[in-house]
Parts: sequence; C-alpha cells; structure tokens
Amino acid sequence: MTMNRPFSAPPIPESAAAFAPFPASPETGLALYAGAIDASDYVPRVAPVLRRLAPHVGDLLDVGAGGGQLGGALRVPGRGWMAVEPSRVMQARLAMLPAPPVIVPARWEEAGDRVAPADTVLAATMPGYFGDAAAFLAWCRRYARRRVIWLTPAQHGPRGLVLAACLPREWHREDETPGIDLVLPQLGDDRPDHLETVDWTFSLVTTDLPQLASWMADRLGWSAGDSRRADIFEHLAAQAIATPEGMRLSCSRRSAVLIWNL
Repeated sequence: MTMNRPFSAPPIPESAAAFAPFPASPETGLALYAGAIDASDYVPRVAPVLRRLAPHVGDLLDVGAGGGQLGGALRVPGRGWMAVEPSRVMQARLAMLPAPPVIVPARWEEAGDRVAPADTVLAATMPGYFGDAAAFLAWCRRYARRRVIWLTPAQHGPRGLVLAACLPREWHREDETPGIDLVLPQLGDDRPDHLETVDWTFSLVTTDLPQLASWMADRLGWSAGDSRRADIFEHLAAQAIATPEGMRLSCSRRSAVLIWNL
C-alpha cells in the first residue's frame, strides 16, 4: 500500500475498476499482519505480562517468530535468540533487526537438528497448536530447558483474514470460536501451569484503502464483477480513522498466555 493520501477521510472511488482484483503475492497477508503488529499495542500490552510471569527468559527459541516484535522485546542481551520462521518476507524483516536472531528458515516440523535447545520456547499465534496441539507441545518441550510459552487467540471472533473482525460475519464466514477453546481440549490433562488473558487492539494503517479493500475481497473469493467489492470499501471507510500516517482500522483482540514450567 504505497500511494500517499492527504490527512483526510478517503474519498469513495468513482470507478468500479478501483475495486478490481490486483496482483498480490501469497505473502501479502503476512506482510500486512506484520505491519499491523508494528502499529498495534500488542507488544506493549503482552510483553510486560510475559516478563512478569516468566522473568528469567535466558536463551530464547522463538517459533513462528514473524517479524520478531515480541521475541525482540523479550530477548535478553547477550543470550541466544533463535527464530524458526518459514516466511521469506518475515525472514527478511528479522535479518534487518539491529540485533537479529539466528534464523532457521523452515516450518517447525521441518526444522530438525537446525534447532538448538533454549531456556524458553515461545510460540505466539502458531497454526501448530490448532492442527495438533499435543504434537506441537511435545516438540516445544523437546527443546525447552525451563519453560514453554504459547500465546493463542482468545477473543470471540474471526482469526484468519487480516481485519476480518471489521467485516460482517456473512462476509468473512469464519469460525468465531475463541482459539483457546479449540486448543485446550486437544491437550487433555496436559494443561498449562499458568493461563492468563491479555486484551489488546489490532490496528492496521494503510495509505491506499481501495487497494486494501480489493485485496480483502480477493481473499474472500469474490469475483471481479461482484458488487460487494464497492460495499467492502465503503464498510471499511466508515470505520477508518484518519491519522498523519494514513487510515487506521482497528479491532479488539484477546490473547491467552499459556505457560508450562519444566
């Protein structure tokens, strides 16, 4: 989203072509999500809770590290920080950090002997615990010396498409069951030693709202001629708040912090 706009509410495009599909790489959603985490209060709200609950992080293994925002806030200077991250977009972001982690460019299932044990294993918003939580927890324990920390979505609402919570349910059609309610039953009696929730606000700032609306319509599977393409722009524009950086869209989030002490 690179086109600059003045500090004002977005005008409604006159041409339906403004809502036509545009080419987007498979990782566009990841890049948008990472930028939104930068603009959100996720790290300022979540990191202090983790520091309170796990004050001695030591060496950190960051699984599904994303852009490294949370791991970077928790890492201890002079101690190890290893990031398991399969996305090339996220790997590039991690490599550009002032003190980057050691990057393992793989999915957790494929990382194998490239992963080194650490005092703390962190997995924030990982698909691994939705697919097979017990297997993923066993993998995390294999590399943790002191503790395993997971952060899972806990809000009632969609958790897939970026900004799906800003859309009507009949548009996004996602399962709105809190993620934590899907994870815990998979673990049986292997419950965490500590579970706590943290509320925060997911915010995305864009300088091209029509393009963002078009990308979301693409992800929803709407055809180029679907009349809802104009509707989604108007729906987002009604919620957007003008800032000097662009138009800000926000939705409430809740994360569950799960900690297993070893």
